Amino acid sequence: MTRTLGERLRAIVGQKNVLDKLVELQTYEYDAYLERSVPRAVVFVETTEQVSRVLKILADEGIPFVPRGCGTNLSGGSLALDGAVVLEMGRMNKVLEIDIPNQHMTVQVGIFNLDISTILSPLGYYYAPDPASQKACSLGGNIAENAGGPHCFKYGVTSNHVLGVEVVLAGGEIVWLGGKNADPLGLDLTGTFVGSEGTLGIATTAILRILRKPEAVKTLLAVCDSLEDGGNVVSAIVAAGLMPATLEMVDNRTINAIEDSMACGFPREAAAVLLIELDGLRDGMEEMAEAITSLCKASGVPEVRVAKDEDERQALWRGRKGAFGSISRLAPNYMVADGTVPRTKLPEALRRVGEIGCRYDIRIASVFHAGDGNLHPLLLFDSRDPADREKVMAAGMEVLRVCAELGGTVSGEHGIGVEKLAALPLVFTDDDLRAQGLVKEAFDPKGLANPGKLLQRTGNGAGADGSAAQAARAEVPAGV
Repeated sequence: MTRTLGERLRAIVGQKNVLDKLVELQTYEYDAYLERSVPRAVVFVETTEQVSRVLKILADEGIPFVPRGCGTNLSGGSLALDGAVVLEMGRMNKVLEIDIPNQHMTVQVGIFNLDISTILSPLGYYYAPDPASQKACSLGGNIAENAGGPHCFKYGVTSNHVLGVEVVLAGGEIVWLGGKNADPLGLDLTGTFVGSEGTLGIATTAILRILRKPEAVKTLLAVCDSLEDGGNVVSAIVAAGLMPATLEMVDNRTINAIEDSMACGFPREAAAVLLIELDGLRDGMEEMAEAITSLCKASGVPEVRVAKDEDERQALWRGRKGAFGSISRLAPNYMVADGTVPRTKLPEALRRVGEIGCRYDIRIASVFHAGDGNLHPLLLFDSRDPADREKVMAAGMEVLRVCAELGGTVSGEHGIGVEKLAALPLVFTDDDLRAQGLVKEAFDPKGLANPGKLLQRTGNGAGADGSAAQAARAEVPAGV
C-alpha cells in the first residue's frame, strides 16, 4: 500500500511534527509582508539529516519547499507559493562550537541573531550583523537575505561574517560551501548562496566570523532641522574619512511614535535625528567625537548630544530598534520600501521620497541606515481598503525607481521576495537576469527551492508584474 506524503514525512520527523490541517497552516501563510499563501504542510526539522530526507521525498514528488525561521521577512520571502511545503527551522538552534583562538563559531541556523552575541558576550566577543529585528529574527533568514543592521556601515553585512555554510540542495544532497579557512579554494559559492533568499537550497549550519568587543563606545545624537540636513551630515562625515560604527537617521513622525510607545529620550521637536555611534580604541575617540560634532555644526545641525551613560545609550538604541513596532500605532499597516542610494544622493532621495508621499497623499515615516544610503521609508496605509492598498504599492514602486535613477538599487537588506519582482528591470538587463537564472538552474534544476522569489518567472508561474503571490498561489489540499 502506497503511503501518503504526510505519512512519509511523519516517519522522518515524528507524528506531531507535521502540520497539515488548515487551521494550523494559516499560522504559516504570511510573513511581515502583505501577501498570504497557505502552505501544503509544515514540517518541523531538528537535524541536517532530517532536512535531507524530507527534501528527497519532496523531490521525488515534485513538490516545492520553503525554509522558514521566524517569519520576519519584509518582502514575502517566507511565503509558501505553488502549494509548497514549509520546513520550519526554529528547533535547529544549537551552538556547535566556539573557537576563540581562531575567532569563529559554528551554529545551527535557527538560532536567534541576538542570542549569538549574548552567548559570546561573557567571552569578550560578539557577532557584528545586528538587524533591528535581531531579538526575533533567526540566522537562517539573515543568511537568506544578506541582512545588515545599524553596524553594517563599519562592519559590513551578513556575507562579510559567514565563513562557511552547510547546505541541503533541492535533491537532498548535503554540501559545505566555504569553511573555517577565511580564504577557501575554488568558486565563491558561499558568496553566491548568502543572499539567495532560499532559492538555491536550505542552510542548516553556519560558521561565523566573531569579533572582539570594542574597548570603548561613544554615542552621539545629532538633532537636525530637516532630513536633508541629516543627509548632508552623513555625506560630510564620509567625505572627511571618518568611520563611526553607525550612522542611523530617524524622522520626526517616527521619533514621536517611539516616544509615545517607549519614551526613549528622543527630542520630539526635531525634524530628524542622526544616531551616531563610535567604537574602538579609547585613545582618539574624543577627538573623533569632536570632529564629527564640528562637521554637524558646519552642516547646519544646531545641537549634538552625547549619551551620558550606558543606560541612556541603551534607551536610544531601544528606540531605534523598536521603531518599526512603534510605527504600527500610526496606521493599520505599513509597507517598507527598502531601496539604497549613494550616500551623496541622500538629500535628493529624501526630498523625492517626500514628494512621492505628497503626490499619493500617503503619510511616510522614515528610519534607516543613512551611512549606507539604505532608505526605509514606511508607507502608512490600510490594507482593508483596496484603493489604499493599490495606491501604496504604486508609491512604493516609485520610491524604488527613484533609488535606481540615482545610481542605487532596489533592495538594501530586505530582499526581492515577491514584492520587488517588477522592480528588477530597473537595475538588471535581460542578460543579467538570464545569467542569474542559470545559477538557479545549476543548484535547483527542478525549480523546487522557494519558487517565485528573487528571480522573475515566465510560463505558468508569476511574471514580472509584482503579483507573484496571487499568480503562484495554488489550491492547497485539505491534508497531506
